[in-house]
Amino acid sequence: MSYPIIAENRFKYCEQGSGEPIVLLHGLFGALSNFNPLIAHFSSQYTVSIPLLPLFDLELDDTNIEGMLRYIHDFVNYRKFEKVHLVGNSLGGHVAQLYALQNPHKVKTMTLTGSSGLFENSLGDTYPRKGDYEYVKKKTEGTFYNPSMASKELIDEVFEIVNNRQKAIRIVLMAKSALRHNLREEVPNMNFPVCLIWGKNDNITPAFVGEEFHKLLPQSELHFVNECGHAPMMEHPEYFNSILEQFLNKFGR
Repeated sequence: MSYPIIAENRFKYCEQGSGEPIVLLHGLFGALSNFNPLIAHFSSQYTVSIPLLPLFDLELDDTNIEGMLRYIHDFVNYRKFEKVHLVGNSLGGHVAQLYALQNPHKVKTMTLTGSSGLFENSLGDTYPRKGDYEYVKKKTEGTFYNPSMASKELIDEVFEIVNNRQKAIRIVLMAKSALRHNLREEVPNMNFPVCLIWGKNDNITPAFVGEEFHKLLPQSELHFVNECGHAPMMEHPEYFNSILEQFLNKFGR
């Protein structure tokens, strides 16, 4: 099922349901569809809100992790959310952590899955070569344990980004900004419940990254998902949702 995109003020977002807000933050090559099963599962109990990160819309000087942080800060204020449950995948997890560090009074819980912030191999050893479809296909498939999860639509989307000079520049700027902004010293300051849901076969933020987050975060629980890569909510949505639901039942509402 596809969900409508709301365009208001300078924000584009999807929002379904009612109740305490769950704010979902997608990754560098993420999309709204990554979270469709999660929206369907939780919108009967929560307000599920997904702001579309303006990865290709900001000025070049603002195309960095700080620019994404400002955008999310403004979005939460715009929606008048008093206290949120943050869920972040990959780059979205990095932004979630920065938001939580700056606004701990606004965060009830946080869930990280394949998050950057400590270590990542976000673009592999080299950036996908322009015009090389097979290379892009291989790199996109490597995001998942099951390569068939990389649909032709997804591969075509990544290929289009790689071959669009302005988009490619912004992806590189964002990835470099995330790598520079390591949160190891700051992570222990997050004193609220955190759920870590990690693909056991993640090639981008490997299993040891989830273990390191677990060691550093004072109130965290770690769940590994077997036969799973960088996006557990896509590869194993039912299991992901069951873990998240149990976590939210402990600390939500």
